[in-house]
Amino acid sequence: MKTRPHPGLEIDGFTLGEKLHEGGFATIWDVTHPLHPLSMVMKVPKILDGYDAPTIVGFEVEQMILPRLSGPHVPRVIARGDFAVMPYIVTERIPGESLAKLFARAPLPVSEVVEIAARMAEALHHLHGQQVIHLDLKPENYLQRPSGEMVLIDYGLSRHDLLPDLLAEEFTIPMGTFPYIAPEQYLGSRNDPRSDIFALGAMIYQAVTGLLPFGKPEKLKGVRRRLWRDPVPPKALVPDLPDWLQEIILRALEVDPAQRYRTAAQLRFDLTHPQQVKLTGRAMRRAPDGWRKVLARRWRMRKVKSFAAPPSIAAQIGKAPILLVAVDLSPEMEDLAGQLRLNVQRMLVTEPDSRVACINVIKTNRIGIDQATDDEGNHIHVARLVGLRHWAEAIELGEERLTCSILENPDPAAALIDYARHNNVDHIVMGARASSSTRRYLGSVSSRVVAEAHCSVTVIRRPEAAEPAA
Repeated sequence: MKTRPHPGLEIDGFTLGEKLHEGGFATIWDVTHPLHPLSMVMKVPKILDGYDAPTIVGFEVEQMILPRLSGPHVPRVIARGDFAVMPYIVTERIPGESLAKLFARAPLPVSEVVEIAARMAEALHHLHGQQVIHLDLKPENYLQRPSGEMVLIDYGLSRHDLLPDLLAEEFTIPMGTFPYIAPEQYLGSRNDPRSDIFALGAMIYQAVTGLLPFGKPEKLKGVRRRLWRDPVPPKALVPDLPDWLQEIILRALEVDPAQRYRTAAQLRFDLTHPQQVKLTGRAMRRAPDGWRKVLARRWRMRKVKSFAAPPSIAAQIGKAPILLVAVDLSPEMEDLAGQLRLNVQRMLVTEPDSRVACINVIKTNRIGIDQATDDEGNHIHVARLVGLRHWAEAIELGEERLTCSILENPDPAAALIDYARHNNVDHIVMGARASSSTRRYLGSVSSRVVAEAHCSVTVIRRPEAAEPAA
């Protein structure tokens, strides 16, 4: 990122005013533009001199997803900036604050909780209707328009059913805000909209009790316990809580997604029609399960690796053929990179439905990148990403079918092999540098990938230059 945000900065016609908010991964700025009279904000990722890959990828995800959304429950996108100068997203400014301050005053009156939760569920239902799972729902990510509609923000961890899931492709650790993420997210699932229903249930629990159903775990080990531990029933903390509301909350917080509400619309219907809520044993609970039930559930869960996700979402990713293209962006390999691109274009003629994942690997030491910036002050990860995108432009595939990712690993061959295995890649295409005695005896990246990859591999070599005449 060549430019850093600061008050008075002008970029693409936008002028930055005061900094409105600074979070762990981004800053929010008040901005103006002579052609846009409405109130606007600019979100800029915090790319520092350390390991920024999750921040970069998460911001890419938000730039892909947010402009595709519409309606009153999402902020309207005005403009985007790429990583070549300074990445940003400019959206309309939603007046008011997030629900975080309101939830900090919990417990709230039941009537207020039900009214707010119904509008939260309505916003979530509209988001799912646009084929997006948020996967990071929390009070901070809900804003409220003056007209009353809830607005969902922050799509850095989200997943669009018709777009590549960059976070799943590049990272294997669960991501989300630990007090709210669902058990299946801990197991690595990112394709079930009922994960958002679990988070919504956790927020309703918080609003009526003033506590989080599973506390505030700081490590994944604490998140894992919700696979077998049930929360303290809300009525044990708020005795006059209606039975029907406890039924709704505990149903949304079921470990198995199949036992939760199928849609946010169904949850909203129950909130707005309490007399029609079917009461089960959940409504009668006054204490969490005893140690025998918990131990039995833990024994069963030790073998559970995943929960069944809706087939319409899983099939979209599972059936898409994936072509991994490993690109060497070194200046001396420019000819080979061109030859590699030409071969990819030829493959797409015979396999037009392929999805192409363009990969470049930054070779690191065992700790990380030796230096975060190059001699000219450019962020190395960002510079590689810009270069890879430039290389991929001639392939002419949309964001739905082409992705560009930068991996960081001390072993480039292992990085490519692991990526291919983790993402069910069908075919790897890569270039090979010129042969030398060192490569023959020590081995090369391409030879290792050919030997160890689980899928087929095509290796492209640069045509040798003709020998000069005697």
